[in-house]
Amino acid sequence: MTAPPPTPPASGRGAVSAALATAAAQFAFSTTPRLDAELLMAHALGVQRNAILLDPDRYTVPETFAALVERRLNHEPIAYITGTRGFWSIDLAVGPGALVPRADSETLLIAAQAHFAGRAPATILDLGTGPGTLLLAALDEWPAQGLGVDYSPQALAYARANAATLGVTDRARFIRGSWASAIAGQFDLILANPPYIATDERLPAEVHDHEPHAALYAGSDGLDDYRILAEQLPALIAPGGAAVIEIGSTQAPPVTALLEAQGLHVALHHDYGDNPRALVATHAPAT
Repeated sequence: MTAPPPTPPASGRGAVSAALATAAAQFAFSTTPRLDAELLMAHALGVQRNAILLDPDRYTVPETFAALVERRLNHEPIAYITGTRGFWSIDLAVGPGALVPRADSETLLIAAQAHFAGRAPATILDLGTGPGTLLLAALDEWPAQGLGVDYSPQALAYARANAATLGVTDRARFIRGSWASAIAGQFDLILANPPYIATDERLPAEVHDHEPHAALYAGSDGLDDYRILAEQLPALIAPGGAAVIEIGSTQAPPVTALLEAQGLHVALHHDYGDNPRALVATHAPAT
């Protein structure tokens, strides 16, 4: 058995850099081990990550850092440990019961920007809002009124707290519901990041063991919730509006077929890694 790296001193020149290197070596299971260590150190110190990158010798390793490292070694998501995650132009409070915001989901906002080029949506609906991720990012982008829907009380508690922190409680409303079953009216922009993982698909431990399964899994083919949304969306999209829906990287053909079967026109957008990630559904132009 390989012995763990030696524990660096908590103080003295190079102590923080050494502690970061030791933690990163232990985080080999992560795709971003050094970043993980830096975020935990910044959280323990109560400073921005850039501060320790610019001048690590200014700081002493805090006693709390070891406990944070131990939590990460149990594959707990960094966002749950620090209690926050940056997304788009905002920072969001997150924790157990709420899906961790991911950079790939920013593709939906980029796609929405392209659709509304030169104008702004007046009303926004976020189906499966989680901690308010897409809705609050969209409200930071446009002076709109928004409604977020989620079935999880824990996720909605984070969403309402995030709206208050961001100062948009006058523009953001959240309700508990199952997709759009309790929603009437039309919206200029509809955003949705539904569960799309097949039930037998293997996920990393930090996702499977910590994040809410109801926000991840969607039946044997990962399409259960798309089937529901496809039937609900046509009545909800306002004239000139769009529904922007996140998909798994292999799901563009089947989800496009579900939407087109409801009479919608569908366009595909790719994420930062050039993977298929978002579908923009609009009413087909009148002929």
